[in-house]
Amino acid sequence: MGLDDGEGRWTVIGRWTALPPAKGPPPSLVRFSSQVPFPIRYKSISASSALRQAMTEHNDSGIEQIQLLDGCEDSYGGVRVEIKEDMDADVMKADVFASLLRASISSWKQQGKKGVWIKLPIKCSHLVDIIVKEDFRYHHAEPTYLMLVRWLPETSDTPDTIPMNASHRVGVGAFVLNDKKEVLVVQEHSGRFQGTGEWKLPTGVVNEGEDICHAVVREVKEETGVDTKFVEVLCFRQSHKSFFTKSDLFFLCVLRPESSAINKQDVEIEAAQWMPIEEYAAQHFVIDNKQKFFMAKICLAKADHGYPGFSARETTTGRGKKTYIYCNNPEIVENFASSK
Repeated sequence: MGLDDGEGRWTVIGRWTALPPAKGPPPSLVRFSSQVPFPIRYKSISASSALRQAMTEHNDSGIEQIQLLDGCEDSYGGVRVEIKEDMDADVMKADVFASLLRASISSWKQQGKKGVWIKLPIKCSHLVDIIVKEDFRYHHAEPTYLMLVRWLPETSDTPDTIPMNASHRVGVGAFVLNDKKEVLVVQEHSGRFQGTGEWKLPTGVVNEGEDICHAVVREVKEETGVDTKFVEVLCFRQSHKSFFTKSDLFFLCVLRPESSAINKQDVEIEAAQWMPIEEYAAQHFVIDNKQKFFMAKICLAKADHGYPGFSARETTTGRGKKTYIYCNNPEIVENFASSK
């Protein structure tokens, strides 16, 4: 039996046994039990406004009402809950939040929900242990929050389909070649190349929400002070367990220099210079590493024979979001499409 009073969603469970109206101040939150001998109506409320009244209330019919965490449905039959930093102080108490969470889990199970995602801000980290004790697990963490998940169905015919956390990080390298066939190279202050004497191409990591073609230009500017323009992706490689347990995608990009003066970054870069490309490729650090040597040969092929890479073609998604497709000779594709 369900009821909507215009303020939230309601579910009635258990046997229909009337309770006498409450007398005096509302009682404290009643902990949920899977076998309830009396009807309870669960009301979904916003966590930021929770407990402005007592957690457990009684309506005019004597039916006990327990408030729930507010969650929005996702596209896969699950629930997303975002805990707010400005929640009422009572909700932040361990025993109160634990009861609120258990009641919510029971309600979600009855509704047939599958995956539950709880986004917990770092200022509410004292609630982590409570959430984990309700069989939630860590999914991922960012500087300001922790995401925890739980798969509710317990039958073998409904396997856990919550996607794993991001499996890769994305790196970029810059092949910047000037008219003298000199390549822009750097030596690093720290990391595994520190003190090796190796001259390497400028490299870096793509930031969240940043496109490859923009990230590589930014990295070159930050490390060397040289202005460049993205031309194409020359090649890419994938490696595993490169960053803790994460895999790594590395895109080697061709950039055209738009300035030549070097103004290196002192924090990360020991030295920077323009080096003849043959001299760069002849370093024993390059020759003794099969991966680096093959990439160097690709750079030589680009410099000498115009080895074609993948240009960035700006486009939009079905929702109008700007994105890039990296493809070979996009002009040919455009001309081919227009001829149809």
